[in-house]
Amino acid sequence: MGPDRARIAAARGLAVDDVHGLAVAGVCAAAAPELQPGDVVLATELRRAGRDPIRVPGSALLAAALRRRGLTVHVGPLATVDRVAGPSERRYLREDGAIAVDMESACLAEAADGRPLAVLRTVVETSSRELLDPRTPLAGARALAALRRSRPALEEWARALGPKRILLAAPRSFCAGVDRAIEIVELALEQRGAPVYVRKQIVHNEHVVADLERRGAVFVEELDEIPPGATTVFSAHGVSPAVRQVARERGLDVIDATCPLVSKVHAEARRFAAAGNTVFLIGHDGHEEIEGTYGEAPDATLLVQDLADAERIEAPDPERVTFLTQTTLAVDETAQIVDALRARYPALRGPSSDDICYATTNRQQAVREIARESDLVIVVGSRTSSNSLRLVEVAEREGTPAYLVDDETEVDVAWLEGATTVGLSAGASAPERLVDGIIEAIGALGGADLEERTTTTESLRFRLPPEVVTR
Repeated sequence: MGPDRARIAAARGLAVDDVHGLAVAGVCAAAAPELQPGDVVLATELRRAGRDPIRVPGSALLAAALRRRGLTVHVGPLATVDRVAGPSERRYLREDGAIAVDMESACLAEAADGRPLAVLRTVVETSSRELLDPRTPLAGARALAALRRSRPALEEWARALGPKRILLAAPRSFCAGVDRAIEIVELALEQRGAPVYVRKQIVHNEHVVADLERRGAVFVEELDEIPPGATTVFSAHGVSPAVRQVARERGLDVIDATCPLVSKVHAEARRFAAAGNTVFLIGHDGHEEIEGTYGEAPDATLLVQDLADAERIEAPDPERVTFLTQTTLAVDETAQIVDALRARYPALRGPSSDDICYATTNRQQAVREIARESDLVIVVGSRTSSNSLRLVEVAEREGTPAYLVDDETEVDVAWLEGATTVGLSAGASAPERLVDGIIEAIGALGGADLEERTTTTESLRFRLPPEVVTR
């Protein structure tokens, strides 16, 4: 215990050639009032009076591993002091941003000398207690128990250490339709003020939705949750004519953020149905895009979700059959479904151009390319995002393990054990900054050699609706 012994321990422990990283583990005192005995603190930065702060960038993956084991984890700056700090001194350090205090970590970390570093401490004293408190023995027992429970996560972290090659798929992240939809909500908030109501998620990404909520957007499931006359945005996935009628009846001030490529499918559904055709609509039941397209011609439309549906579905007139697809499906899987329908209905006709949108196709091709060279593929996107889920499936069909994560906190460090090449992409509704967070987290394990693989370049941009265009 203490800075002097910490320096000696560091010198001894790291004077070995095959040390790949340093994990500092021990106990601490809380500076932040929310920390309780037995909670785990992971340092993002180590502070010591008179010294430059030491960054600890690799906390995200370790935090996720600890939380999966049921531990309560707090992530933030940790202050190292030369003597036991009482509540008043810890309060001062808290005002400077530190969430906890110890007497060794910064001294130990100085010896890491550029190696991967993790600093894990468990809480003994709450922010208002002295070390010599009658409750300290019980709190100390909780802290030591949490420390023991942390060991498997630290071992996973240690086994994953080493430089990684990251193959970054391009294109990735936002497409033109997503960019347009988000910009519409932002402009509506700027021009008309909060609240702006949005039916469903504007795009299927939890981070995007949370960011817009903080700025004044209110997301609702149905229009009856919106006050009459309020500004209302329809999401990028489109809505049925019945929803538009309800909006008119309630006098809502509607701004339509439907992706133009989804609007194209709606127009095709109306045209095919008006010509007396049965429309086989290929897509996933319950998805908002399918609900909107189906609503254009419900009496003439039959939903086809998979190959089994295609092999048993019946049309009233086999000579008057057409098909449409959800814009975010897997290209190869959809082709199999269309082939099965055409084998049963030789007269089957489709749209003049593919309904699966350019962005979906481009991202799938890019993931297919990197999957062939990767030990695993990580796709950034929310579980509600159809196009992100399809990217995982594309990688898996190449025989490569693939995982969908919302951000770096969902990456399991155990996936990276033994991996030298990691493929990385993001669905069309996932912000690029989330990709950057994963690159940083993987790089903190021992460095990352980044290679971007570009299969095509996208330059398409859609016009904004007149309701938000300023002169």
